[in-house]
Amino acid sequence: MQSFSALLRAVLLVTVTSVSASSFFRIPLTKLAPTNSYLAGLPDADRARAAFLKGFASGGSTTVPASNLAYVQYTTSVGVGSPPTYYNLVVDTGSSNTFVGTGIPYVRTSTSIFTGEDVNVTYGSGYFSGLEYFDQVTLAPGFAITNQSIGDALSYADFEGVDGIVGVGPVILTEGTLSPSTDELIPTVMNNALSQGLITEEILGVSFAPATSYNDTNGALTYGGIDSSLYIGEITYTPVTATYPAGYYWGVNVTDATYGSTTTVIPTSTAGIVDTGTTLVLLADNFFESYMRAIPGARIDESTGLMTVPKSSVSKIQPLNFTIGGTVFSLDAAAQLIPIDQNTAWGLSANTQYGIVSYLGTNSGEGLDFIIGQKFMEKYYAVFDTDSNRVGFAYT
Repeated sequence: MQSFSALLRAVLLVTVTSVSASSFFRIPLTKLAPTNSYLAGLPDADRARAAFLKGFASGGSTTVPASNLAYVQYTTSVGVGSPPTYYNLVVDTGSSNTFVGTGIPYVRTSTSIFTGEDVNVTYGSGYFSGLEYFDQVTLAPGFAITNQSIGDALSYADFEGVDGIVGVGPVILTEGTLSPSTDELIPTVMNNALSQGLITEEILGVSFAPATSYNDTNGALTYGGIDSSLYIGEITYTPVTATYPAGYYWGVNVTDATYGSTTTVIPTSTAGIVDTGTTLVLLADNFFESYMRAIPGARIDESTGLMTVPKSSVSKIQPLNFTIGGTVFSLDAAAQLIPIDQNTAWGLSANTQYGIVSYLGTNSGEGLDFIIGQKFMEKYYAVFDTDSNRVGFAYT
């Protein structure tokens, strides 16, 4: 699937510490400002994405910058072709196709080879369709993947402000996206970086952080490993869940979740996914009801789909605790709330306190009962380890 398409946009500034296969590449994630209200419809877009995700069946490391667009979406700069044209692409662990053309048109060069295939991908909100090419894809200086399958979006919806997506989810998510070769899987940028010796481990490290400005280059992606400078302590790993449909994605089991020390939010082990393309933290409706009822006066604002919290309750908010892999990862009060000074940028009422935890749109028991989105990863370093089929978290 993709990331929250309507809220995307960011410029990626690339910094490379080395270009050898055993070296360490670092690329930050950049933050851009939106031209209008991006929050309007955000919870519904996240829930639409969740509904789509649930419907799915079937050398060294390089660190680069990532940008947070308007507080709700991370993007990175990716070059396509030779010489490369650089595109601002949404970083999406919930989908696996990479494509360009929704902003800057695809520029064909001597390295562009038409595969003879059409491509069509539908996301929770939005879609793209077009033609599939093989081309050179540059993720960082000295880090160029050859013959990477990449889509040229000729028709699309809900990708305002970005040029496409770099899909870093499991390769199975590409099944059925090509035509006429509907059964063919498309190797992801991570698959090809490994097979071409650019990385020695198929691991992606993700560092996000709460934005301090509208256009904040405060994130980083590490291709081929982890960056120990971006977290503290040990990484807690947990296997990708065997529960489906969560198991098709970067799915994990949460053993339990509590609000404060007395309120049970998730009573037993259940499966969900870790998704950089979802902005909020979404809980199955019955889980969310337990959480919201524990905050006096909290309610859902029908106009935005977000939870609002009375000012009298803000100072009393307790930690929201998720147990993953035997370790408790807590969201403190600040991590559960949208900063008031961001409301205008998000298109919200200026003096209302909104929360970042919302409802999924379905009750638990359907194999995908929560989504750990960007706002959770702004507090915890995340590792997506294809080699060991596991997800990791660490304190930042």
